[in-house]
Amino acid sequence: MGPKLLFFLLTLHVSIAIFFIPSVNGADLVNQTSPGTICGSTPNPSYCRSVLPNLNGTVFTYGRYSIQRSLSQSRKFMALVDQYLKRRSSLSTTAVRALEDCRQLAGLNIDFLSTAMQTLTTTSSTLPTSQADYVQTLLSAILTNLQTCIEGLQTTSSAWSVRNGISAPLSSDSKLYSVSLALFTKGWVPKRKKAKMTWQPSGKQLGFSNGRLPLDMSSRAKTIYETVSRRKLLQEDNSSNGVLVSDIVTVSQDGTGNFTTINDAVNAAPNNTLPSNGYFLIFITAGVYEEYVSIGSKKKNLMMIGAGINQTIITGNRSVVDGWTTFNSATFAVTAPNFVAVNITFRNTAGPQKHQAVAMRSGADLSVFYSCSFEAYQDTLYTHSLRQFYRECDVYGTVDFIFGNAAVVLQNCNLFPRLPMSGQFNAITAQGRTDPNQNTGTSIINCTIRAADDLATSSSSVQTYLGRPWKEYSRTVYLQSFMDSLINPAGWREWDKDFALKTLYYAEYNNTGLGSNTSGRVKWDGYHILTNASDASNFTVANFFVGDLWIRPTGVPFFSGLL
Repeated sequence: MGPKLLFFLLTLHVSIAIFFIPSVNGADLVNQTSPGTICGSTPNPSYCRSVLPNLNGTVFTYGRYSIQRSLSQSRKFMALVDQYLKRRSSLSTTAVRALEDCRQLAGLNIDFLSTAMQTLTTTSSTLPTSQADYVQTLLSAILTNLQTCIEGLQTTSSAWSVRNGISAPLSSDSKLYSVSLALFTKGWVPKRKKAKMTWQPSGKQLGFSNGRLPLDMSSRAKTIYETVSRRKLLQEDNSSNGVLVSDIVTVSQDGTGNFTTINDAVNAAPNNTLPSNGYFLIFITAGVYEEYVSIGSKKKNLMMIGAGINQTIITGNRSVVDGWTTFNSATFAVTAPNFVAVNITFRNTAGPQKHQAVAMRSGADLSVFYSCSFEAYQDTLYTHSLRQFYRECDVYGTVDFIFGNAAVVLQNCNLFPRLPMSGQFNAITAQGRTDPNQNTGTSIINCTIRAADDLATSSSSVQTYLGRPWKEYSRTVYLQSFMDSLINPAGWREWDKDFALKTLYYAEYNNTGLGSNTSGRVKWDGYHILTNASDASNFTVANFFVGDLWIRPTGVPFFSGLL
């Protein structure tokens, strides 16, 4: 059976099966309306009308129908990719890598949609804010995963049949996922109220202070293990507010630890542990670790602590020029929920001439990075998807060096534009929001932007911008940050002529430094100079992704609102 015939039969089977999904809740019969009316609230009403059954129902009925259909489409696409991978010997290495990315991303989408469906089958009313934020995050991520797959396939040198046999159905799936997200947002998401930011933690209240645990982490593995095996990393005052840890292992290249490689330590971590069980902690002693680390979604609640920035270094040199997709060029990649990294340098040494070469890619929900450094040139830090927090980190790069489509906050970080290749400019951010209902964006709060040493000492006139719109609904804000004189007076740069200039959302609020002067900024419809603290607070830890609830247990210091 050929791939196209398989695709058609699967589509027919799934479409017939989905049409007869029964109503889950009797309340669905209340306030019925037609698909034409309900589709008016989606980004693509005509496509929405074409996929919803021509029956009266509520937004909850249609929402469940669309999400269930999206789940079936994801399973179908996984089967199609597997058909191609069975013939990998006839494909180029680049094509196989792109297909493997797609398979991984499709697997995540199946998990995300299954989780969303489990939640939505039980209720036909708005969800609590934290639960609604979680499901909206998952439905936002499936669009991001799909787009990443499409882009990987488009950049391969594979045969026409691979690109068109897979990319074409993906375009239709993208529209369907957008409908699912829109209907969920209309039905289950409550009108968000500003959080009351009454809790402003300090390092003293938490397990971490100035990038260190209140333990002598330079001790040998046995001493460390015996110290913390009672399940708590206690504070200096021995209170009960320490960071909960279930087990601890060490990685040391000299053989004195439990493992000599980071990958071996990750493989030893248990799968699918609950947050209540505590973190599996991996302490990585000082050294340069030339490893490509990829932590899958089953390795939940993993905490990784190094000896310090520029002491524990994880490094690689993959790039798109050498046949890797941007997605799999990362030296370190993680999709495991509740991941925490502290005191580590993540590096990609491919250099500016190799173009896209990622140091860190995170698609890990509720992931936290504290006192870490990310070093590369183009596409250094790939904040791919879901919810992420960075505190007191250093990020070095040139073109689009913080990019992706996560809901991400960088707080108290240092951003260092570097010297790019001749003829290039620097863009600090390239945010990738593709849909107006995605709860994603990049929020940079109380950070410092200065030239890295190679740029500061260069006589060349390199232009440095705060960002440019990678995707149509790109969203980035700078709040209360210091911008040195290297920032171009226009602030922001176009991606391609007038693309996204009306649909993006870029904003600045109460920034300082010579580069923060907004008098010469761009005049785009989507650019905003914020003067109201209430507007700016939409992008704080408390309001952007309900961060108080999940950052506090990590022991990492943060502030909830504005300064």
